[in-house]
Amino acid sequence: MLIERNTKDQITITVSSSLDSFGLQRLIDYIKYLEATSKTKAKQSDVDKLADEVNTSWWERNRDRFLE
Repeated sequence: MLIERNTKDQITITVSSSLDSFGLQRLIDYIKYLEATSKTKAKQSDVDKLADEVNTSWWERNRDRFLE
């Protein structure tokens, strides 16, 4: 594995092609999450509340598809 800082704003990570692609994709998704949330001022409790609201709303709209 090779890690290089290209510029002030970029880092390049080179890994072997034999690496498990599923695990690598999970790592990439986590890095994207970190990048997307790096400047947020939201509190974790606010995020949890919003997630609960979205999940409840989704379940109310889709419940019939799963309980037939």
